[in-house]
Amino acid sequence: MDLDVFVTAHRAEWDRLNHLLHRGRHLTGAEADELVALYQRTATHLSQIQSTTPDPLVTARLTQLVARARATVTGTRRASWRDAVRFLTAGFPAAVYRSRHWWVPTALISTALAALIGWWIATHPEIQSSIAAPSELRAMTRPGGEYETYYSSHPAASFAAQVWTNNAQAATMCLVLGAFVCLPVFWILFLNMLNLGVGIGLMSSAGRLDTFLGLVLPHGLLELTAVFVAAGTGLRLGWTVIDPGPLSRRTALAQQGRAALGMAIGLALVLFVSGVLEGFVTPSGLPTWGRITIGIAAELAFLTYVYVLGGRAARAGDTGDVEEADRSAELPIAA
Repeated sequence: MDLDVFVTAHRAEWDRLNHLLHRGRHLTGAEADELVALYQRTATHLSQIQSTTPDPLVTARLTQLVARARATVTGTRRASWRDAVRFLTAGFPAAVYRSRHWWVPTALISTALAALIGWWIATHPEIQSSIAAPSELRAMTRPGGEYETYYSSHPAASFAAQVWTNNAQAATMCLVLGAFVCLPVFWILFLNMLNLGVGIGLMSSAGRLDTFLGLVLPHGLLELTAVFVAAGTGLRLGWTVIDPGPLSRRTALAQQGRAALGMAIGLALVLFVSGVLEGFVTPSGLPTWGRITIGIAAELAFLTYVYVLGGRAARAGDTGDVEEADRSAELPIAA
């Protein structure tokens, strides 16, 4: 192919396409049809030049022209407040609801494990002595000790921000590391339950379990629920690696991964609320029953949000994935 002859023959079409692209949204119906036709022809011209005489200057010009034309023809969708509202009222709660068969058992088993560790420590003095010296244990568990002053040791705002950051990192690690065949998620869960069990055991042995629960429950119910949701979702993602179901492993992981990414954002908001409770409610001067009531109310509000809004959205077909128009094309899978 003679490149000079080819360019001379089609330069007018390329210039016309460039002119239409500069017109933007002011095209008539006929001009829009013309733009589509010129885009298709120019894409063919680019392919012909690349396969026969790939001149750098001509290829660069046509590549830019085709890219601009493709963006104009196919359009680009920008995120809007509508997307945020849809995510909060349907996408996120639906994803949490649909993964309930993973995170609810995770929550029950993990809570039982923490209780078992607490009972074991409380009933075995030799285990307590291996954790710390008797004087250090008394300093931790006595009235006004380390367990109580921990929540008021820093200004409420900075403490809430620190707690939120730490919990959000733990939740994100559960979501991301779940793809590694679930094993890191089990380890993260075990460490969290171990810390909780140690607190239960030591404060119970000192006869102050009620004080400990009064400090933990106001924020801990919502905080642990968010961690359990993240862990359950991470386990589900890991299981998808093992058993992708009727979809290809790549497609199944893409679907679950996109939903998990959205859940990471949603759970960060949940943990922000938990951090506010831990920074402002837990160390407050409210009576214990008042602080626990606030914690229970926050937990019930989240569960209602998941089971009512999320259940309704899930039954309507929402999976927590991005909208179909934003997904890449998928090949059909034979049954």
